[in-house]
Amino acid sequence: MPPPVVHSEHAVTLIGGGPVAPESLSLALERAPLLVAADGGAEHAKALGSLPSTIIGDLDSLINHKWWRKSGIAIYKFEEQSSTDFEKCISCIDAPLIVAVGFLEGRFDHALAVMSVLFSHRSQRILVLGREDVIFMCPDVLSLELEVGTRISFFPLVKIRGLMSAGLRWPTDGLTLEPGAQIGTSNEAVSARVRASFDRPGMLVILPVSCLDQAIKALGFNNSER
Repeated sequence: MPPPVVHSEHAVTLIGGGPVAPESLSLALERAPLLVAADGGAEHAKALGSLPSTIIGDLDSLINHKWWRKSGIAIYKFEEQSSTDFEKCISCIDAPLIVAVGFLEGRFDHALAVMSVLFSHRSQRILVLGREDVIFMCPDVLSLELEVGTRISFFPLVKIRGLMSAGLRWPTDGLTLEPGAQIGTSNEAVSARVRASFDRPGMLVILPVSCLDQAIKALGFNNSER
């Protein structure tokens, strides 16, 4: 993996090459103002009225190379094909939080690859934001402040056992969850505080996009770091 080329003390928005709703980019930039583009995500950013500070990727999806090089924007080309542009970018960004947009509404195989990178880079705070959902890796102890009735889904990437849960309609403590067997989607908050923990890393948490700020807080990100 390439070394970090973007160093920020504040949160970073990463825009990808998939479809990006204007409201999704706005939500991300309000919380993570520094914009970095994964390859062709730069074209989406430009179309939506924002220019990235940096472009990272193999650049096979960047349309007008000449214009971008004249723009003065930092461009880093990594030609190796053993990793996706998303993973290249995650490896290249040193920041306390990354909010990624443009990675869920396009090709499903790309979205699956993103979930794999969330797991392999779980030491970083990363949120993937779509039109409907926000997705992140479950921390050691998940603590969320949610309205009663809020949808919360758990999807295991590995075989994993629930250690503790509170505030869920269907408790996860004591349950063994794994792909191809029992999973934890479409659960629901029954109190204002939801807590959960599991015996190992590998659990995705999926919330409605309206819970973006709660998800950021759950990852231990301080608003003063924005």
